[in-house]
Amino acid sequence: MKDLHILFHGIHQLARELTKELNVALQPFNLYSSQWSVIYVLKQKGSLTQTELSEYLSVEKPPMTRTIQKLVASGYVNQIQGSDKRTKKIELTKKAWEMYPVWEEAVLQMNKRLVETFPKESQQELAKLLAEWTGQIAARGKNNE
Repeated sequence: MKDLHILFHGIHQLARELTKELNVALQPFNLYSSQWSVIYVLKQKGSLTQTELSEYLSVEKPPMTRTIQKLVASGYVNQIQGSDKRTKKIELTKKAWEMYPVWEEAVLQMNKRLVETFPKESQQELAKLLAEWTGQIAARGKNNE
């Protein structure tokens, strides 16, 4: 049981450290990790509703609303009225599309720096384990709905 506490404490600490590193990498662009997460997902998946973003990123609605409002104010996302008046799609603006390669390069450089001491095989194994675990957790959550 104690080993599980150590494992999960280590995961939480790692997540905090990675978030801190990401915030440092994005600081020159006046972006934070929460904003980058939204931008990254929109780049990968296209326009989504705020609810879809919240669910995908496992972020509660009030913080997601604040993040989106900041991105709108910065000119990086637009909110487009959906067919249902209660629903708005969130999409990247032209400005965000133009800046994305610059932001992505900063994030990639940070990622490379953080894993440079790990052998490639260890990186691949960790990625595989995380994908499996994330998939299991997501499946369990869907079964509980």
